[in-house]
Amino acid sequence: MAGRIPRDFIDDLIARTDIVELIDGRVSLKRAGRNHQACCPFHNEKSPSFTVSQDKQFYHCFGCGAHGNVISFLMEFDRLEFPEAIEELAQYHSIEVPREKGSAPALSAEQKQQKSNDYDLMEKVSKFFAQQLKVNEHKDKAVNYLKGRGLSGEIVKAFDMGYAPPDWDSILKTFGTDPVTQQQLLDLKLITENDKRRRFDFFRDRIMFPIRDKRGRVIGFGGRVLEDGGPKYLNSPETHIFHKGHELYGFYQAKQAHRNLKRVMIVEGYMDVVALGQYGIDYAVASLGTATTPEHIQMLFRSTSEVICCYDGDRAGRDAAWRALENALAFLKDGVQMKFLFLPDGEDPDTLVRQIGKEAFEQKLNDDSVPLSKFFFDNLLQRHQISSNEGKAALKTEASPLIEKILGENIRASLLSDLSTHMGEHNKHRLENDIAKANQNKEPKKLDFNRLNKSNISPVRMMIRLLIDDPSIATRCSAADPSLLIGTSIQGIDMLCEVFQLCKNKPTANTAQVIEHFRGHPHSAHLSKLLTWEYAEQNQAAVFEDSFAKLLDWHLQGRMDELFAKSRTSFLTEEEKQELNLLVKEQK
Repeated sequence: MAGRIPRDFIDDLIARTDIVELIDGRVSLKRAGRNHQACCPFHNEKSPSFTVSQDKQFYHCFGCGAHGNVISFLMEFDRLEFPEAIEELAQYHSIEVPREKGSAPALSAEQKQQKSNDYDLMEKVSKFFAQQLKVNEHKDKAVNYLKGRGLSGEIVKAFDMGYAPPDWDSILKTFGTDPVTQQQLLDLKLITENDKRRRFDFFRDRIMFPIRDKRGRVIGFGGRVLEDGGPKYLNSPETHIFHKGHELYGFYQAKQAHRNLKRVMIVEGYMDVVALGQYGIDYAVASLGTATTPEHIQMLFRSTSEVICCYDGDRAGRDAAWRALENALAFLKDGVQMKFLFLPDGEDPDTLVRQIGKEAFEQKLNDDSVPLSKFFFDNLLQRHQISSNEGKAALKTEASPLIEKILGENIRASLLSDLSTHMGEHNKHRLENDIAKANQNKEPKKLDFNRLNKSNISPVRMMIRLLIDDPSIATRCSAADPSLLIGTSIQGIDMLCEVFQLCKNKPTANTAQVIEHFRGHPHSAHLSKLLTWEYAEQNQAAVFEDSFAKLLDWHLQGRMDELFAKSRTSFLTEEEKQELNLLVKEQK
């Protein structure tokens, strides 16, 4: 597994990049005063509300709220995950991405070039299969098969479907023109070799489904047989660029169709994904001849908040659903849902959507999908008879370790509550829960930095705003150090101290680098929102020091009020009297 990318490298990558130049290569920008503008690429609009600041190396849409730096833009626009966005940006500058010590060694330039060549060859083969569907002498039986399955030319083209000719050596003859390329075809499992070292095509006389990774690169194929004989579906074997347990057919197309995937439906076959797509249900994916793996679940929950597993209603389908549930538990966080839809006997998504249409099918998803919690206990209660104490004990023994795997506290608590009900221990569980909550309430309240008063910018928020805009202020105004106020009741002081310390350590950083440092921080979204607040960009250092002075006044006034209140009800110590006298003099 690759190691972490050093923070200094990420900062340097942001510093090297001109956000205007990078975004302008994808979205046509026009200068508007100090900034650049365009219609937002992340939502439909007629007048431009998408602004890119060259000074701050930051973008913000006043329409939909999208915002961030160059890395955020690549993640949103190209639909990449964070490491992939870093790789893309590094490639943009023709530099290598380093990894911290203890990680797997980085790919050499030669290895990277080989991977690039492999992706290029896979794309060429995909186009070859698509072309064969139009020109091959045997194309009619392939076209007739697709028409017989009710597929339109548009949906076949949308999924880049093709046809592998029945010849033994179509791919070999077309692409294997030299020993090096033949070896490449062999490594990518596009051709195979028998014991006599005779080489021939891996896929023959099949409807071809190119499998794309999250970045849209062809990494493998699925082939559907046209006539009886051989396996119904044949998938590419594992290669150095294709790992079945990490990929989902149709996931790239689903992400292209939806900037924000509200839900994803997992089905069993390629044809199900394509048929659903033809009916406008363009958020279906299929595992590649394997069970739904933990990697699949993790990948999906990074992109959507609702996953529906659609399986046959027979024993095999329910067993597959249970395996998917077990693999999902460690990735269930609060705010996401996993559901299960079991189809009638003899039906699959392909046949069902053709019978009842899109609206009825989606209504079935909404009405008949079983929440994870219900399927969880329905399955367990079939195996454990809770009419006896022994059955209850067995249920608890199996259920408890599974529930404890769940990441989300609220989901976990809800399932534990359901378990206590089935055990006949609901009152006991409720009492224990109330005691735990009471103990939590005795702890000091944490400062809530998320509460925002838009009509008044507090000194804390003003100081953070100024630091993000110009990190050098922390060095220029070093006496206005908010760490002096740590432990006070001033809301947001801990966050201010974090930003101040970062800026003090990196006074030459720019806005984009500061924001990047707090990616994933609980208050990162709030920091980005502060950048949308306008203020007069004059005398920033004076405003910063004045804001700090106000915080000191708040603290001193609060302490003075506290001592006066104490003096009315009890005696002050000598130290407290001296402190109060000094505070009164300071106020005067």
